[in-house]
Amino acid sequence: MAAVRVRQHVNPLAQKYQTPVSPLDWKKVYSKPNQSLHLDIGCAKGLFLLNMAKIEPNWNFLGLEIREPLVLEANKLRSQLGLTNLHYLFCNVNNSLESLLSSLPLGSLQRVTIQFPDPWFKTRHAKRRVVQPELVAELANYLAVGSVVFLQSDMKFIAVEMRDRFAAHPAYQKIGTGEWLDENPLPVPTEREIYTQNKGEPVYRALFEKVTSLG
Repeated sequence: MAAVRVRQHVNPLAQKYQTPVSPLDWKKVYSKPNQSLHLDIGCAKGLFLLNMAKIEPNWNFLGLEIREPLVLEANKLRSQLGLTNLHYLFCNVNNSLESLLSSLPLGSLQRVTIQFPDPWFKTRHAKRRVVQPELVAELANYLAVGSVVFLQSDMKFIAVEMRDRFAAHPAYQKIGTGEWLDENPLPVPTEREIYTQNKGEPVYRALFEKVTSLG
């Protein structure tokens, strides 16, 4: 993939990111729109989803990213590889999720990943973090019962915040008895995950199942 100059941190509360995206025409996005959908929130360059789409052709994959240059490059690479089960979308997930998911084929959202999101370290910037209670509740409205949400970060305070917000919602049940998962349950690691583990540093992971139809 060609190098793209892009801001490392984008403030999702900035005015330019306040317009929700229009609903997608899923029949135009995917060759088989009724397949199970994996939603990756904050997909960055999209290489994790690209590799997932290659090995799971019976799934559709949608990556959401707030940095538009990364989305343009990711979709260009997707097209070059001819992957018809993969799409990337430039959007602010915190104000676009409902308009996106409301048009989905019923029951198709089966897996969500939120991996190594921007931590926004300062307390006064906490509202900029992607996993807000409103996001957790909106996902609960559209995830099929039995579907999963996978969270991971190399920043423990962010991992704790994400985990606790999903645990606090009655629609989800945490999988596993330990505080954190020892292994990534998915067959593809992210670039950040590889980088962190190569440094010998911990990755904090949690997996949730959607267990009720509560929204």
